[in-house]
Amino acid sequence: MRNKLLAGAIALALIGCSEKSAEEAATTDTSTTEAVAGESAADAATPRIGVEAAPGVAFDYSYAFRLADNRIAKVQEEHAAACEALGVQRCRIVDVRYQLTDEKLVEAQTQFKLDPGIARKFGANAIASVEKAEGVLADASVAGEDVGTEILASQQRSAGSETEIARLEERLKSGGLDKRERAELLAQISQLRGQIGDERQARRSGEARIAWTSVAFNYVSDGRLPGIGHENPFADAGETLMRSGSTALSFTLTLGAALLPWAILLGLIVAFWRSRFMVAVRQQMAKPATHETPPSAS
Repeated sequence: MRNKLLAGAIALALIGCSEKSAEEAATTDTSTTEAVAGESAADAATPRIGVEAAPGVAFDYSYAFRLADNRIAKVQEEHAAACEALGVQRCRIVDVRYQLTDEKLVEAQTQFKLDPGIARKFGANAIASVEKAEGVLADASVAGEDVGTEILASQQRSAGSETEIARLEERLKSGGLDKRERAELLAQISQLRGQIGDERQARRSGEARIAWTSVAFNYVSDGRLPGIGHENPFADAGETLMRSGSTALSFTLTLGAALLPWAILLGLIVAFWRSRFMVAVRQQMAKPATHETPPSAS
């Protein structure tokens, strides 16, 4: 009897644990669904590339934002401030440019070096700030280069050079070399050491590229006028005028090209008809014909 009661108690405990686990799993699934549903459009617009999924790959992020001219400078300052808030150990501003073109449109660019782990999130936050300023993400791209593989190949080349240097040095120590042979061996060792130095420098550059992700923000004007909105009626009218004028000019040129040979031929005919030769011919043909009286027979 005691065994039956103990077995029943254990069964009830297991059922309770199972129900609790199910409830926790359901809660976790619900939280996950809500978190995914609550993601901003900026998060969805940026490529989801984790550094763990691509070890040794150096990424370059590039974004193009389209905003009103009078809001570009403010958004550019916000992005720079966001980088400064992260600190120089995680984000560095390497280039800032702001330009007013001849067409009175604003073009700007800001380039950053970021910790690879926060590069995508930094881009998503930048998109959110642009959308808040009534701008849009016009273009986004991510370029990757497998620098890790090249670093590994460089290490192997350096190891081979080190082995060759050791062999040549042993040959020098063995003696029995004349002056010319010794000079050749020393030249080879010097060349190999120079190659090792170049490989070391290349590896440092590659390691720096992996350690820092390049992110570029490009800001371009949307062409609208303040107070009118994204559509610029004057710009639209100008584009329509240009298209209409281009169509009319194209039609005129095509028609002229088709009629020009015939016009030239007609001009030549008229010129020939009015030439002195043809005038003389027409005058000669216009004179009355004279008939001579034949002599009478005697």
